[in-house]
Amino acid sequence: MRSREKSTNGTGRLRLAVLAVIALVVLGTFGYHLLEGWPLIDCVYMTVITLSTVGFREIRPLDNAGKLFTMSLVAFGVGIAFWAVASLIEAVISEQVWHVLRRKRMQKRIDSMKDHYIICGFGRMGQQIAKDFRREGVPFVVIEQNPEQLPKLVEWDIPHLEGNASDDKVLVAAGIERAKGLITVLPTDEDNVFITLSARALNPNLYIVARSILLENENKLRMAGADRVMSPYVMGGRRMAIAVLRPNVLDFLELATHGDHPSIMIEEIAVDPGSCLVGKSLSESRLKQEAGVSVIAIKRSSGELLPNPSADIVISAGDVLIVLGSPEQLPRAEALVCPVQ
Repeated sequence: MRSREKSTNGTGRLRLAVLAVIALVVLGTFGYHLLEGWPLIDCVYMTVITLSTVGFREIRPLDNAGKLFTMSLVAFGVGIAFWAVASLIEAVISEQVWHVLRRKRMQKRIDSMKDHYIICGFGRMGQQIAKDFRREGVPFVVIEQNPEQLPKLVEWDIPHLEGNASDDKVLVAAGIERAKGLITVLPTDEDNVFITLSARALNPNLYIVARSILLENENKLRMAGADRVMSPYVMGGRRMAIAVLRPNVLDFLELATHGDHPSIMIEEIAVDPGSCLVGKSLSESRLKQEAGVSVIAIKRSSGELLPNPSADIVISAGDVLIVLGSPEQLPRAEALVCPVQ
């Protein structure tokens, strides 16, 4: 932070010094014009060679008033000119040092992460994903190549790397070998396919979600290694259709999935092999009675999804319970899905 403040102060001094030099040139020009009556171009030339101390002789003979004015201009102007040059050097060096220190601090911050997510692209979708991750307390790193988006990443204090997300070195610097998942939302399907291929090669266990612009490219992304492919246009169209056909359902979904401070949430609870609930039915789990949550679906370890499961369905190891409840109820439900001591 101090380095950034120094950089800002150095830039401010540079602006002030430049303004002072311009003011001196204007003052010298009109001074020679008033005292000597020279044409403006001669006055500007005389002022510049005087301030730069190049040693050229006067372009025309000076009277006593002109000589005194020249000595005054040299006395004040040379000091200000050197100050301007020093401010320029300081501003350039300070800016470079600040960028180097910022990159080092950022890389150190990223190197300390584990089980984090990598977001490739910080456009509108990437920004929304970052907001949701931050709200949920999920660690993440952003890779962005567009320089126009970098100031926003700095302003939001988001861990990020500047570079091409398809470059293996950039992915490694983002901690892909330690990461839990990767989301690629670059503007073109070609870039998303290439990033998916690179990411899958670097970390076979990575959970990859990729954006697809064209429907015909969804299979290519899955073949490249994406676990899930999302088409924003298809999803947006479906939501707009629901908004017309079932507006109250959409209101409920918005409340459960998009609120900054939701009163109700949909959450996943994994059932480990040592869980207390393995072998019990939903009614025996007492998730509804003791935690107050509703199990609205069960995802089997085989991949089968069971929506609206009955009360007598038996919970197995590896199941994922999709539950509906308030932020206060969900921790109680997770406590009930406890490992055997």
